Amino acid sequence: MYYFIGIKGVGMSALASIMHDMGYKVMGSDKENYFFTEDVLKEKGISILPFSADNIKEGMTIIKGNAYRDDHVEVVRAKELGLKIYTYPEMVGNITKNFKTIGVAGCHGKTTTTSMIAHVLDNIKGSSYLIGDGTGKATKDSEYFALEACEYRRHFLAYTPYYAIITNIDLDHIDYYKDINDIISAYEEYANKATNMVIACGDDPYTRVLKVNKPIFYYGLDDDNDIIAKNVEFHKDGTTFDVFVEGNYYGHFDLPLFGKHMLLNALAVIGVCYYERLGAKEVAKHLKTFKGAKRRFKETVFGDIVTIDDYAHHPTEVKATIKTARQKYPDKEIVAVLMIHTHSRARKFADDFVAALNLADKAYVMDVYVDRHEDVEPFDCHEIIKKLDNGEYINNDMADKLLKHKNAVILFMSNKEINILKNAYEEKLRELKK
Repeated sequence: MYYFIGIKGVGMSALASIMHDMGYKVMGSDKENYFFTEDVLKEKGISILPFSADNIKEGMTIIKGNAYRDDHVEVVRAKELGLKIYTYPEMVGNITKNFKTIGVAGCHGKTTTTSMIAHVLDNIKGSSYLIGDGTGKATKDSEYFALEACEYRRHFLAYTPYYAIITNIDLDHIDYYKDINDIISAYEEYANKATNMVIACGDDPYTRVLKVNKPIFYYGLDDDNDIIAKNVEFHKDGTTFDVFVEGNYYGHFDLPLFGKHMLLNALAVIGVCYYERLGAKEVAKHLKTFKGAKRRFKETVFGDIVTIDDYAHHPTEVKATIKTARQKYPDKEIVAVLMIHTHSRARKFADDFVAALNLADKAYVMDVYVDRHEDVEPFDCHEIIKKLDNGEYINNDMADKLLKHKNAVILFMSNKEINILKNAYEEKLRELKK
Protein backbone atom coordinates (compact mmCIF):
# COMPACT_ATOMS: atom_id res chain seq x y z
CA MET A 1 0.00 0.00 0.00
CA TYR A 2 1.31 3.43 -1.00
CA TYR A 3 0.15 6.11 1.43
CA PHE A 4 0.20 9.79 0.40
CA ILE A 5 0.58 12.43 3.12
CA GLY A 6 -1.10 15.49 1.59
CA ILE A 7 -2.90 13.57 -1.15
CA LYS A 8 -5.01 16.56 -2.26
CA GLY A 9 -1.98 18.56 -3.39
CA VAL A 10 -2.11 19.13 -7.13
CA GLY A 11 1.01 17.09 -7.81
CA MET A 12 0.30 14.48 -5.16
CA SER A 13 -3.25 13.85 -6.38
CA ALA A 14 -2.00 13.41 -9.94
CA LEU A 15 0.72 11.01 -8.79
CA ALA A 16 -1.80 9.01 -6.74
CA SER A 17 -4.07 8.77 -9.80
CA ILE A 18 -1.18 7.60 -11.96
CA MET A 19 -0.06 4.91 -9.54
CA HIS A 20 -3.67 3.74 -9.17
CA ASP A 21 -3.92 3.47 -12.98
CA MET A 22 -0.71 1.43 -13.02
CA GLY A 23 -2.21 -1.11 -10.62
CA TYR A 24 -0.73 0.00 -7.30
CA LYS A 25 -2.87 0.21 -4.16
CA VAL A 26 -3.00 3.82 -3.00
CA MET A 27 -4.69 5.89 -0.30
CA GLY A 28 -3.83 9.04 1.60
CA SER A 29 -4.71 11.84 3.96
CA ASP A 30 -5.20 15.58 3.92
CA LYS A 31 -7.13 18.47 5.46
CA GLU A 32 -10.87 17.92 5.56
CA ASN A 33 -11.86 21.13 3.73
CA TYR A 34 -12.78 20.70 0.04
CA PHE A 35 -10.14 21.03 -2.68
CA PHE A 36 -10.90 20.44 -6.36
CA THR A 37 -8.39 17.61 -6.74
CA GLU A 38 -10.40 15.31 -4.48
CA ASP A 39 -13.08 14.87 -7.16
CA VAL A 40 -10.86 12.70 -9.37
CA LEU A 41 -9.51 10.77 -6.38
CA LYS A 42 -13.03 9.90 -5.26
CA GLU A 43 -14.04 8.91 -8.80
CA LYS A 44 -11.20 6.37 -8.77
CA GLY A 45 -12.24 5.05 -5.35
CA ILE A 46 -9.06 6.30 -3.65
CA SER A 47 -9.62 6.75 0.10
CA ILE A 48 -8.90 10.18 1.62
CA LEU A 49 -8.58 10.24 5.42
CA PRO A 50 -8.15 13.14 7.85
CA PHE A 51 -4.62 13.42 9.23
CA SER A 52 -3.95 11.00 12.10
CA ALA A 53 -1.00 8.98 13.31
CA ASP A 54 -3.37 6.02 13.54
CA ASN A 55 -3.63 5.95 9.72
CA ILE A 56 -0.03 4.76 9.39
CA LYS A 57 0.30 0.97 9.42
CA GLU A 58 3.03 -1.64 9.10
CA GLY A 59 3.85 -2.53 5.51
CA MET A 60 2.98 0.87 4.00
CA THR A 61 5.28 2.85 1.73
CA ILE A 62 4.94 6.57 2.39
CA ILE A 63 4.98 9.40 -0.16
CA LYS A 64 5.34 12.72 1.64
CA GLY A 65 4.02 15.91 0.08
CA ASN A 66 6.46 18.80 -0.19
CA ALA A 67 4.35 20.94 2.17
CA TYR A 68 4.76 18.54 5.10
CA ARG A 69 7.77 18.50 7.39
CA ASP A 70 9.34 15.71 9.36
CA ASP A 71 7.49 16.76 12.53
CA HIS A 72 4.08 16.02 10.98
CA VAL A 73 2.24 13.42 13.09
CA GLU A 74 2.00 10.91 10.24
CA VAL A 75 5.65 11.30 9.26
CA VAL A 76 6.70 10.84 12.89
CA ARG A 77 4.62 7.65 13.12
CA ALA A 78 6.03 6.32 9.83
CA LYS A 79 9.57 6.80 11.12
CA GLU A 80 8.70 5.05 14.37
CA LEU A 81 7.55 2.04 12.34
CA GLY A 82 10.66 2.17 10.16
CA LEU A 83 8.65 2.62 6.96
CA LYS A 84 10.22 3.67 3.66
CA ILE A 85 9.46 7.36 3.03
CA TYR A 86 9.78 8.95 -0.41
CA THR A 87 9.45 12.61 -1.23
CA TYR A 88 7.10 13.50 -4.09
CA PRO A 89 9.96 14.17 -6.57
CA GLU A 90 11.73 10.93 -5.62
CA MET A 91 8.64 8.83 -6.34
CA VAL A 92 7.95 10.68 -9.60
CA GLY A 93 11.54 10.04 -10.66
CA ASN A 94 11.12 6.35 -9.89
CA ILE A 95 7.95 5.80 -11.91
CA THR A 96 8.99 7.87 -14.96
CA LYS A 97 12.46 6.41 -15.53
CA ASN A 98 11.16 3.59 -17.74
CA PHE A 99 9.36 5.92 -20.18
CA LYS A 100 10.54 8.31 -22.88
CA THR A 101 9.93 11.24 -20.55
CA ILE A 102 9.39 14.80 -21.74
CA GLY A 103 10.24 16.95 -18.73
CA VAL A 104 8.76 20.45 -18.97
CA ALA A 105 10.50 23.00 -16.76
CA GLY A 106 10.26 26.78 -16.66
CA CYS A 107 9.26 29.52 -14.26
CA HIS A 108 6.15 30.23 -16.37
CA GLY A 109 4.11 28.12 -18.77
CA LYS A 110 5.12 24.64 -17.71
CA THR A 111 1.61 23.45 -16.75
CA THR A 112 0.08 24.59 -20.04
CA THR A 113 2.99 23.22 -22.08
CA THR A 114 2.86 19.85 -20.30
CA SER A 115 -0.92 19.68 -20.80
CA MET A 116 -0.52 20.57 -24.46
CA ILE A 117 2.13 17.97 -25.21
CA ALA A 118 0.19 15.33 -23.28
CA HIS A 119 -2.92 16.13 -25.33
CA VAL A 120 -1.10 15.91 -28.66
CA LEU A 121 0.97 12.80 -27.93
CA ASP A 122 -1.91 10.98 -26.25
CA ASN A 123 -4.07 11.48 -29.33
CA ILE A 124 -1.35 10.44 -31.78
CA LYS A 125 0.48 7.57 -30.06
CA GLY A 126 -0.78 7.35 -26.47
CA SER A 127 0.99 9.01 -23.55
CA SER A 128 1.11 8.96 -19.80
CA TYR A 129 1.32 12.32 -18.06
CA LEU A 130 1.62 14.09 -14.73
CA ILE A 131 0.63 17.75 -14.71
CA GLY A 132 0.80 20.37 -11.98
CA ASP A 133 -2.91 21.17 -12.26
CA GLY A 134 -3.83 17.89 -10.57
CA THR A 135 -4.15 15.86 -13.78
CA GLY A 136 -2.46 12.48 -14.12
CA LYS A 137 -2.86 9.33 -16.21
CA ALA A 138 -0.59 6.38 -16.84
CA THR A 139 -0.52 3.09 -18.67
CA LYS A 140 2.47 0.78 -18.42
CA ASP A 141 2.69 0.31 -22.20
CA SER A 142 2.93 4.05 -22.99
CA GLU A 143 6.05 5.09 -24.88
CA TYR A 144 5.88 8.69 -23.66
CA PHE A 145 5.48 10.37 -20.29
CA ALA A 146 4.78 14.13 -20.26
CA LEU A 147 6.00 15.44 -16.91
CA GLU A 148 5.76 18.89 -15.36
CA ALA A 149 9.17 19.42 -13.77
CA CYS A 150 9.10 22.02 -10.99
CA GLU A 151 12.23 23.96 -10.13
CA TYR A 152 11.20 24.71 -6.52
CA ARG A 153 13.97 23.57 -4.14
CA ARG A 154 15.58 21.89 -7.17
CA HIS A 155 12.91 19.17 -7.16
CA PHE A 156 13.34 18.61 -10.91
CA LEU A 157 16.82 17.22 -10.35
CA ALA A 158 15.17 13.97 -9.24
CA TYR A 159 14.11 13.39 -12.87
CA THR A 160 15.98 12.03 -15.90
CA PRO A 161 14.09 13.36 -18.95
CA TYR A 162 14.61 12.12 -22.49
CA TYR A 163 13.65 15.61 -23.67
CA ALA A 164 14.33 18.46 -21.25
CA ILE A 165 12.13 21.42 -22.18
CA ILE A 166 12.82 24.85 -20.65
CA THR A 167 10.08 27.41 -21.35
CA ASN A 168 11.90 30.31 -19.66
CA ILE A 169 14.02 31.20 -16.64
CA ASP A 170 13.00 33.93 -14.20
CA LEU A 171 13.67 34.79 -10.58
CA ASP A 172 11.03 33.18 -8.36
CA HIS A 173 10.84 31.10 -5.17
CA ILE A 174 13.02 33.67 -3.47
CA ASP A 175 12.48 31.93 -0.15
CA TYR A 176 14.90 29.33 -1.57
CA TYR A 177 16.91 30.76 -4.47
CA LYS A 178 19.42 33.46 -3.54
CA ASP A 179 19.43 35.26 -6.89
CA ILE A 180 19.02 34.74 -10.63
CA ASN A 181 22.42 33.05 -10.91
CA ASP A 182 21.36 30.47 -8.33
CA ILE A 183 18.25 29.58 -10.31
CA ILE A 184 20.21 29.51 -13.59
CA SER A 185 22.60 26.99 -12.03
CA ALA A 186 19.64 24.76 -11.11
CA TYR A 187 18.30 24.85 -14.69
CA GLU A 188 21.78 24.13 -16.02
CA GLU A 189 21.99 21.01 -13.85
CA TYR A 190 18.48 19.96 -14.95
CA ALA A 191 19.33 20.43 -18.64
CA ASN A 192 22.43 18.29 -18.30
CA LYS A 193 20.32 15.42 -16.95
CA ALA A 194 18.62 15.08 -20.36
CA THR A 195 19.40 11.76 -22.02
CA ASN A 196 18.53 12.90 -25.57
CA MET A 197 18.27 16.66 -26.03
CA VAL A 198 17.27 20.01 -24.56
CA ILE A 199 14.58 22.16 -26.20
CA ALA A 200 14.58 25.70 -24.79
CA CYS A 201 12.96 29.04 -25.56
CA GLY A 202 15.66 30.97 -27.36
CA ASP A 203 13.84 34.29 -27.00
CA ASP A 204 14.54 34.09 -23.26
CA PRO A 205 17.95 35.61 -22.46
CA TYR A 206 18.74 33.32 -19.55
CA THR A 207 18.34 30.06 -21.49
CA ARG A 208 21.07 31.27 -23.84
CA VAL A 209 23.69 31.38 -21.06
CA LEU A 210 23.19 27.75 -19.98
CA LYS A 211 26.32 25.61 -20.25
CA VAL A 212 24.90 22.35 -21.57
CA ASN A 213 26.85 19.28 -22.70
CA LYS A 214 23.82 17.81 -24.51
CA PRO A 215 22.35 18.77 -27.90
CA ILE A 216 20.24 21.91 -27.39
CA PHE A 217 17.69 23.35 -29.82
CA TYR A 218 16.04 26.73 -29.38
CA TYR A 219 12.51 27.81 -30.29
CA GLY A 220 10.92 31.25 -30.56
CA LEU A 221 10.10 34.14 -32.85
CA ASP A 222 13.63 35.45 -33.33
CA ASP A 223 15.53 34.41 -36.45
CA ASP A 224 18.44 32.88 -34.53
CA ASN A 225 16.27 30.03 -33.22
CA ASP A 226 16.14 26.48 -34.59
CA ILE A 227 12.34 26.21 -34.35
CA ILE A 228 10.74 29.46 -35.54
CA ALA A 229 7.16 30.71 -35.84
CA LYS A 230 6.58 32.96 -38.86
CA ASN A 231 3.55 34.65 -40.43
CA VAL A 232 2.02 34.93 -36.96
CA GLU A 233 -1.48 36.36 -36.63
CA PHE A 234 -3.14 37.06 -33.27
CA HIS A 235 -6.92 37.38 -33.57
CA LYS A 236 -10.07 37.08 -31.47
CA ASP A 237 -10.31 33.32 -32.07
CA GLY A 238 -6.70 32.50 -31.22
CA THR A 239 -3.39 32.40 -33.07
CA THR A 240 -2.27 31.14 -36.50
CA PHE A 241 1.33 30.65 -37.62
CA ASP A 242 3.76 28.69 -39.78
CA VAL A 243 6.67 26.75 -38.29
CA PHE A 244 10.14 26.35 -39.76
CA VAL A 245 12.65 23.94 -38.20
CA GLU A 246 16.34 24.37 -38.97
CA GLY A 247 15.39 26.42 -42.02
CA ASN A 248 12.83 23.99 -43.42
CA TYR A 249 9.07 24.50 -43.52
CA TYR A 250 7.32 22.06 -41.15
CA GLY A 251 3.65 23.10 -41.19
CA HIS A 252 0.82 25.55 -40.55
CA PHE A 253 -0.87 25.63 -37.15
CA ASP A 254 -4.08 27.07 -35.67
CA LEU A 255 -4.00 27.48 -31.90
CA PRO A 256 -7.29 28.25 -30.10
CA LEU A 257 -5.36 30.12 -27.38
CA PHE A 258 -4.28 33.71 -26.95
CA GLY A 259 -1.07 35.62 -26.37
CA LYS A 260 2.58 35.36 -27.36
CA HIS A 261 3.27 33.18 -24.32
CA MET A 262 0.83 30.53 -25.58
CA LEU A 263 2.44 30.60 -29.02
CA LEU A 264 5.83 29.96 -27.43
CA ASN A 265 4.42 27.08 -25.40
CA ALA A 266 3.07 25.56 -28.62
CA LEU A 267 6.49 25.86 -30.29
CA ALA A 268 8.04 23.74 -27.52
CA VAL A 269 5.44 21.05 -28.17
CA ILE A 270 5.91 21.25 -31.94
CA GLY A 271 9.67 20.94 -31.46
CA VAL A 272 9.31 17.64 -29.60
CA CYS A 273 6.89 16.33 -32.22
CA TYR A 274 9.25 17.29 -35.05
CA TYR A 275 12.22 15.50 -33.50
CA GLU A 276 9.98 12.49 -32.85
CA ARG A 277 9.26 12.53 -36.61
CA LEU A 278 5.52 13.02 -36.19
CA GLY A 279 3.63 14.45 -39.16
CA ALA A 280 2.87 18.16 -39.02
CA LYS A 281 -0.74 17.73 -40.17
CA GLU A 282 -1.43 15.24 -37.38
CA VAL A 283 0.21 17.52 -34.80
CA ALA A 284 -1.75 20.53 -36.10
CA LYS A 285 -5.01 18.59 -35.95
CA HIS A 286 -4.64 17.93 -32.23
CA LEU A 287 -3.15 21.31 -31.29
CA LYS A 288 -6.30 22.84 -32.75
CA THR A 289 -8.45 20.92 -30.23
CA PHE A 290 -6.40 21.80 -27.14
CA LYS A 291 -8.58 23.81 -24.75
CA GLY A 292 -6.00 24.72 -22.12
CA ALA A 293 -4.99 23.52 -18.67
CA LYS A 294 -7.02 23.71 -15.47
CA ARG A 295 -7.09 27.17 -13.88
CA ARG A 296 -5.41 28.73 -16.90
CA PHE A 297 -7.67 31.47 -18.29
CA LYS A 298 -10.85 29.55 -17.46
CA GLU A 299 -13.83 31.63 -18.57
CA THR A 300 -17.42 31.79 -17.33
CA VAL A 301 -19.93 34.11 -19.02
CA PHE A 302 -22.70 36.00 -17.20
CA GLY A 303 -24.31 38.20 -19.86
CA ASP A 304 -21.90 41.06 -20.54
CA ILE A 305 -19.59 39.95 -17.71
CA VAL A 306 -16.84 37.36 -18.19
CA THR A 307 -15.08 35.95 -15.13
CA ILE A 308 -11.70 34.34 -15.61
CA ASP A 309 -9.97 32.04 -13.14
CA ASP A 310 -6.21 32.02 -13.66
CA TYR A 311 -3.21 30.65 -11.80
CA ALA A 312 -1.10 33.78 -12.45
CA HIS A 313 0.89 34.61 -9.31
CA HIS A 314 4.14 36.14 -10.60
CA PRO A 315 4.30 39.61 -12.23
CA THR A 316 5.29 38.10 -15.59
CA GLU A 317 2.22 35.85 -15.51
CA VAL A 318 -0.11 38.63 -14.35
CA LYS A 319 1.07 40.79 -17.25
CA ALA A 320 0.55 37.96 -19.76
CA THR A 321 -2.95 37.19 -18.44
CA ILE A 322 -4.07 40.81 -18.68
CA LYS A 323 -2.65 41.12 -22.22
CA THR A 324 -4.45 37.92 -23.20
CA ALA A 325 -7.75 39.32 -21.92
CA ARG A 326 -7.16 42.49 -23.98
CA GLN A 327 -6.54 40.43 -27.11
CA LYS A 328 -9.68 38.36 -26.72
CA TYR A 329 -11.96 41.09 -25.35
CA PRO A 330 -10.75 44.41 -26.81
CA ASP A 331 -14.08 46.17 -26.19
CA LYS A 332 -14.53 45.23 -22.53
CA GLU A 333 -13.22 46.80 -19.33
CA ILE A 334 -10.39 44.68 -17.93
CA VAL A 335 -10.56 44.31 -14.14
CA ALA A 336 -7.76 42.52 -12.30
CA VAL A 337 -8.20 40.90 -8.88
CA LEU A 338 -4.98 39.56 -7.36
CA MET A 339 -4.02 37.58 -4.27
CA ILE A 340 -0.25 37.30 -3.92
CA HIS A 341 1.19 34.15 -2.36
CA THR A 342 3.94 34.67 0.25
CA HIS A 343 5.15 37.88 1.84
CA SER A 344 8.64 37.36 0.41
CA ARG A 345 7.30 37.33 -3.17
CA ALA A 346 5.09 40.38 -2.53
CA ARG A 347 7.98 42.38 -1.10
CA LYS A 348 10.56 41.35 -3.71
CA PHE A 349 8.30 41.99 -6.71
CA ALA A 350 6.08 44.80 -5.39
CA ASP A 351 7.01 47.29 -8.12
CA ASP A 352 6.73 44.59 -10.80
CA PHE A 353 3.22 43.72 -9.58
CA VAL A 354 2.31 47.42 -9.78
CA ALA A 355 3.56 47.65 -13.38
CA ALA A 356 1.66 44.49 -14.35
CA LEU A 357 -1.61 45.48 -12.65
CA ASN A 358 -1.51 48.94 -14.22
CA LEU A 359 -2.11 47.24 -17.58
CA ALA A 360 -5.69 46.63 -16.39
CA ASP A 361 -8.36 49.34 -16.32
CA LYS A 362 -8.99 48.64 -12.64
CA ALA A 363 -7.08 46.55 -10.11
CA TYR A 364 -8.11 45.07 -6.77
CA VAL A 365 -5.53 43.58 -4.42
CA MET A 366 -6.26 41.17 -1.57
CA ASP A 367 -4.26 40.51 1.57
CA VAL A 368 -1.16 38.43 0.95
CA TYR A 369 -1.79 34.71 1.39
CA VAL A 370 0.03 33.57 4.51
CA ASP A 371 2.24 30.53 4.04
CA ARG A 372 2.38 28.62 7.30
CA HIS A 373 6.07 27.82 6.75
CA GLU A 374 7.07 31.40 5.94
CA ASP A 375 8.97 33.08 8.73
CA VAL A 376 9.43 36.61 7.37
CA GLU A 377 8.11 40.07 8.14
CA PRO A 378 4.52 40.46 6.85
CA PHE A 379 3.96 42.60 3.76
CA ASP A 380 0.98 44.97 3.66
CA CYS A 381 -0.84 44.78 0.32
CA HIS A 382 -1.67 48.51 0.63
CA GLU A 383 1.99 49.18 -0.23
CA ILE A 384 1.11 47.98 -3.73
CA ILE A 385 -2.38 49.50 -3.85
CA LYS A 386 -1.19 53.04 -3.14
CA LYS A 387 1.13 52.91 -6.18
CA LEU A 388 -1.54 51.73 -8.63
CA ASP A 389 -3.14 54.07 -11.17
CA ASN A 390 -6.60 52.80 -10.28
CA GLY A 391 -6.25 50.37 -7.38
CA GLU A 392 -8.39 49.32 -4.46
CA TYR A 393 -8.38 46.83 -1.58
CA ILE A 394 -10.75 43.86 -1.57
CA ASN A 395 -11.31 40.77 0.57
CA ASN A 396 -13.62 37.76 0.57
CA ASP A 397 -16.47 39.75 2.16
CA MET A 398 -16.39 42.54 -0.44
CA ALA A 399 -17.73 40.83 -3.57
CA ASP A 400 -20.32 43.63 -3.89
CA LYS A 401 -17.52 45.98 -4.93
CA LEU A 402 -17.21 44.16 -8.24
CA LEU A 403 -20.88 44.56 -9.17
CA LYS A 404 -20.35 48.14 -10.36
CA HIS A 405 -18.39 46.88 -13.37
CA LYS A 406 -20.46 46.44 -16.55
CA ASN A 407 -19.38 44.94 -19.88
CA ALA A 408 -16.22 43.77 -18.14
CA VAL A 409 -13.75 40.93 -17.84
CA ILE A 410 -13.00 40.16 -14.19
CA LEU A 411 -9.66 38.37 -13.83
CA PHE A 412 -9.22 36.41 -10.59
CA MET A 413 -5.50 35.66 -10.34
CA SER A 414 -3.70 33.61 -7.70
CA ASN A 415 -2.17 30.21 -7.06
CA LYS A 416 -4.08 30.11 -3.78
CA GLU A 417 -7.64 30.40 -2.47
CA ILE A 418 -9.04 33.30 -4.50
CA ASN A 419 -11.97 31.08 -5.50
CA ILE A 420 -13.81 32.08 -2.29
CA LEU A 421 -14.16 35.66 -3.55
CA LYS A 422 -14.76 34.52 -7.13
CA ASN A 423 -17.56 32.16 -6.10
CA ALA A 424 -19.20 34.83 -3.93
CA TYR A 425 -19.14 37.32 -6.82
CA GLU A 426 -20.53 34.80 -9.31
CA GLU A 427 -23.34 33.90 -6.92
CA LYS A 428 -24.31 37.57 -6.72
CA LEU A 429 -24.35 37.74 -10.53
CA ARG A 430 -26.70 34.75 -10.61
CA GLU A 431 -28.99 36.39 -8.04
CA LEU A 432 -29.19 39.54 -10.17
CA LYS A 433 -30.39 37.43 -13.11
CA LYS A 434 -33.35 36.03 -11.16
